[in-house]
Parts: sequence; structure tokens; C-alpha cells
Amino acid sequence: MNGTPAGRDTVLTAGSWEDLVTAALLGTDRRPGAYGGSGRQAPLALLDAAAVATVRRRAGLRPARAARRPEPAPGDPRPALPAAAARRLATLLADRSAGGAGGRRGSSPDLMELLPQWLAAANAHGYAAPPQALPALLDAARGRTDLRPAALAFAGPRALWLARLNADWRFALRADPGGGAALPGPGDTEAVRRLWQEGLFAERVALLGALRAGTPALARDLLTSTWATERAEDRLMFLDSLRTGLSAADEPFLEQALGDRSRNVRATAAELLASLPASALAGRMAVRAAACVALDRTGNSPAITVEAPHACDSGMERDGVVGTPPAGRGERSWWLGQLVEAAPLGTWPGRLGGRTPREIVALPVTDGWQGELHAAWCRAAARQRDAEWSRALLGSPSAPEAGGPGAVSLAERAKLLAALEPAERGAWVAGFIATHGLSEAFQLLGVCAVPWAAPLGRAVVDALNIARDAGSYPWSFSGVMGLAERCLDPAEAGRLEALLAIPDEREDAAPGAGGYWAEAFQRLVTTLRLRAEMARELIPDHPAPTEPSAQPPEAAA
Repeated sequence: MNGTPAGRDTVLTAGSWEDLVTAALLGTDRRPGAYGGSGRQAPLALLDAAAVATVRRRAGLRPARAARRPEPAPGDPRPALPAAAARRLATLLADRSAGGAGGRRGSSPDLMELLPQWLAAANAHGYAAPPQALPALLDAARGRTDLRPAALAFAGPRALWLARLNADWRFALRADPGGGAALPGPGDTEAVRRLWQEGLFAERVALLGALRAGTPALARDLLTSTWATERAEDRLMFLDSLRTGLSAADEPFLEQALGDRSRNVRATAAELLASLPASALAGRMAVRAAACVALDRTGNSPAITVEAPHACDSGMERDGVVGTPPAGRGERSWWLGQLVEAAPLGTWPGRLGGRTPREIVALPVTDGWQGELHAAWCRAAARQRDAEWSRALLGSPSAPEAGGPGAVSLAERAKLLAALEPAERGAWVAGFIATHGLSEAFQLLGVCAVPWAAPLGRAVVDALNIARDAGSYPWSFSGVMGLAERCLDPAEAGRLEALLAIPDEREDAAPGAGGYWAEAFQRLVTTLRLRAEMARELIPDHPAPTEPSAQPPEAAA
């Protein structure tokens, strides 16, 4: 059948339906040459091609040799979900109300926001996903990248099998660097070498990551064997895998990488070496930083004096110091910050009179260098995960500015908190909220362990109650309220009962604030109870709720 009118010389190439749709969406001016020929305008040619393709699609397929039947889906040896938990999963996946429209959310729980927590709990129990739930689970993960790691872990090997059959789910193959393929074990030396030499890039990344987790030396030897022939972007990705199991044994290789022709590779190698306090690079940085920072005893009381570098030499640049500062930043302060950040924190007690970190941070700094020096120490404490320095720089949560002498921003405080144990972290944030309220606490709450410890949960609820009673603008606390729904211990639900009534509105309160607060607290209580029920449903052999029988007792007998 000729798909074009007589006399027209249009060439209607037989592209896929997806190609036609793509060309129509992008416009033929952006896809020149794909459709059309001499004497025809591309848009009309595209429409002709779409008409022919539509007729072909409606007419069906010609008889042809059947395609090879796909391999059966792999089995999943993990235990099946309890029936109640499987029903709950179906309900969570069916809900599409989360984040759709603005405005008030009402008192109903946001089920899609509970899905990540449900998946984390199901993975902790080691359950397998019900086969019938996999399409909806993959669709949910496709729309939310934050959901993908937990969703794919729960979906298991069958998700990769499905992803090979449906283009919409190919993200699952990208999320698994090996595409689900089995990797050789470290004992199979020949197979490991062959895959490293001949495998696709994604397979090589997966192999390097797997070996690094169990046999770091073997992974490093593989990388060394082909390092000189790898592309710069590949070298950077491979080098990043050394973060797993990083040790002093990696230092010679990383020192070699400091001379790499790629600036990004050099910077990553320097960062990794700076994470090894005993490395030669850390020692060089300590010498440079110590030359810039000294103790001044000439005044009435000791103080720290700073002499920032006057130049960035080739040795500094080789060790990862970026010579050109960002716009608006002075060169000397930029270089100083990088040197202090990369120097081991153990450098400073001996350099500054044997003082403890808390005593060092309390010393005045001359000539306006305190902010720059303390900010660099904050970055060093976060990078080196040094709890003692983090405590010193955080200071007391009840301090007037609650930043301590060194924390210069909420972001810095959050990073310092991450170096503390979860209980200490939660206690500090609870003290911060008790003193300063919730207006600046959102970022700090994000680094606290979930569920929140009892003191932190009480501090958040008390602060919300105080804000409500003060007639505060309620919508400004919606972020913290959303965090509380996901992070507050469900055991706190009973304590919130007293907050469900609509309070008497103050004259200076935002209009309708009382109703909003009551609605928000009702949603919080309902969500906490739902989370508790979800946790019970995931317990093996959890008894199903009793339902009234449809038959009279005698009939059932």
C-alpha cells in the first residue's frame, strides 16, 4: 500500500512510533532530515508519516516468526510480606495526593510521605515485595528519585527483570551499576581480570565497588594496572570508589594521582589523602597551616594571630589548593581556609600551648581573622568527624546566638552535629529548640536520628504548642510539622491529645490560625497512630484485626 498521495515524492521513513512522537514534541526544525523530501515541508511530511504509522498500528502486525520467549523472572528467596502489610503497601502505592496541589492539607495523613518509611522498615525485616505490587512500586520510584534506593532494594531482582522489558523502568538498570548481572568473586582471579579488561564501564564500576568493600587491595591493584589508559572522567569515578575502605595502604597510589593531568582527579586525590591524618599530604598541610597560625603572648592575655599565605605555589596546588578564589573572596583568606581545613586537627593543641579544642576555640583571634579561622576549623571537624572539636565549635545550645564561637551558619552547625553520636546530637538540638524555638531548627532537625529521642520530640511539640498559643503565623511551621509527622516517636501520640481543640484566637493572631493549628495537630496524631499500626503489621505473624462475623454464631458452629 502506498501511504502517500500520487505524485508526491515524500520519503516516509519507517521510524518507531516513539520517534514520531519525539519529532512532533521537539518540532521538525529541531529534527531536520528525519522526515520529508524534496518539494515538501517537513511538518506536513511528519503528519503524513504519522497517518501511515497510525494505519499500520490499527491494522495489526503481519504474521512473522515469533520472538524468543523471555527468560523467566528470577526467584526471590526472601520471606513474603504479612497479609496486613501487603494490603498497607497497596494502599500507600495507590495514593497520589501527596504534593499535588497547594493550600491546606486537611487532617488526613500524607500516605506517599509515609511510603519511604514503610519501605525502610520492610527492608529492615528482609521481606520480598509482592509480585503484583512491582509495577506500581516501580512507577512510584520512577517519579521520585529519593524513593529509588529503598524501593529497588525491596523490589529485589525481579525489578531488574521487569526493567529490561519496559523502557519506563530503565532507571532501575542505571541505579544498579552492574545491571543485575552477577559479579565474579575475588577468588576467581581470571574472571575478575577479564571483566575489568573487557567489561562495560558500568560493569567495571560495579566490580570495583564490590571488590573494594571486601578486598580493598585487589580493587586498588586492578585500578593501578589500567590507570594510565583510562579516560579522565572514568579515572574520577574509579578514584571515588576508594572512599570505601580508605587506608594508609592507598597513600602511594593517591600520591601518584596528585600529578594527574585532570584537575578534578587531583582534587579528589588530595581530599582523600587529607582524610588520612598520618598521610604525607596531611603532614605537608599541617606545616603550611601551622606557619600561618600562632599564639601571641605579648598582650595582656593570650590570643591567636594569623598571617595568611602571600602566594599559592606549585606545591600547594599539587596538594589540592585551588589558586583562584570565587568572586568576592580575597586570595589570602581563600588559601588560608583551604590549608587549615586540610590540616589534621591534632596539629593545633601542640601549636597553641597545649590547650584543648574548647580552650583553643575560646581564644580571641587578632585582626579580624576569627570568622575565617573558625569556619575552616568547622569544615575540618566535619570532614575528619572529630567529636571533640565539633563540641567545642558548636558551644552550648543555650548560648545567645546558639552557634558557639565557631559555627558560622546553620549549615555548618548541621555538619558539626553529624560528627556526634545520635543521642548527643538529639540532646543538643533539643536544647537549641528550648532556647530559640523552631524558626531556625529545621536544618538541624534534618540530621537527627529517626525516630526522634524523647527529649527532642518533647522539645519540638512544646515549641509548636508555644507558637500556637502565641498566635504565630501557622503556615511558617508547616515544614517542621511535616518533619514531626515522619520523625516523631509514635508513642508521643497520646501526649498530643490535649492539643487537638481549637484554641481561642488572640486579637493579633493570623486569621484562621486556630483552626489550622487544630487541623495540623489532628493530622499529626492520626499519622503517628498510623505509623504505629504500620510497624505492627510488619511484625511476622502479626494477628489480623478481628472483624464481626457475617454469620450468626449458631450458623458458624
